[in-house]
Amino acid sequence: MKLKIYIFRHAQTYYNRKHYFTGWKDSGLTPLGIKQAMIIAEKLKNKKIDAAYSTRLSRSKDTLKKVLKYHPECKEIIVDDRMIERSYGDLEGKSHKRFVETEGEDSYKTLLHWHKIDHLHGKEREKFVQQVGEAELHIIRRSYGAAPPHGESIKMVEKRVLPFIKDLLKKMKNEKINVAISAHGNSMRPFRRYFEHFSKEEMMKLENPYDNYFEYAIDV
Repeated sequence: MKLKIYIFRHAQTYYNRKHYFTGWKDSGLTPLGIKQAMIIAEKLKNKKIDAAYSTRLSRSKDTLKKVLKYHPECKEIIVDDRMIERSYGDLEGKSHKRFVETEGEDSYKTLLHWHKIDHLHGKEREKFVQQVGEAELHIIRRSYGAAPPHGESIKMVEKRVLPFIKDLLKKMKNEKINVAISAHGNSMRPFRRYFEHFSKEEMMKLENPYDNYFEYAIDV
């Protein structure tokens, strides 16, 4: 007997659209996000879902609502924040663009202070600040172990997602149920790593779509 897990990322939010660090802040679905949620719902329309999971955040709950519209057989909806988005700490609510500008400028001043570079001017300075800031953004977003100030690294997210998976599998096998999970982009990384056997480096390169799902079969 095979049981199924259907996991998907919440659809696009206003913070996603503006390229803000969202984390644990609540941001609602955009009109496009609502359409994306409906696309996921259509794709899962003919699947059997006995129980469903979301986090406390409205984007997770609202995406799940669209999916469950087609599933009267789903008798249990569980809120579990072990699958919540990564916390971006002090960066939450700030734009990626502003982060790049601030970090690039700070790095430039630091390097200048320690005589690592000479004074740059005009376009040369702008280019340097942009490149350094984007490198810092890449580290924050794509590094396994780096955490933003007062926030979480992906390593820390994985530490809470793995016990969730363990409890999920136990429940599925005990109750013989299929489940749907309305997750978040960064909490899906360790989830997919577990089931698809990715390395840390491969996991950090993953892009999770707004309008599709991943399916995993569990042998009982």
